[in-house]
Amino acid sequence: MFLGADLLPWLTLAIGGALAAGTLLALIRPPDKIKDGDLPVAPLGRSLIQILIGTVASIWAIASLVS
Repeated sequence: MFLGADLLPWLTLAIGGALAAGTLLALIRPPDKIKDGDLPVAPLGRSLIQILIGTVASIWAIASLVS
């Protein structure tokens, strides 16, 4: 298989971690300069759901890689 048998768990870990970390950082430090059409701060409800989804995907990927 291309890049090994563990490709899907590694990709899931990368995407889930990026989703959780990026959204958390957007909540902690919003952008200084706001462009037209951008929100001044990230919506809290949607951001928490994205952090939860990213965390669950990362934990699932780690469990798949360890087992």
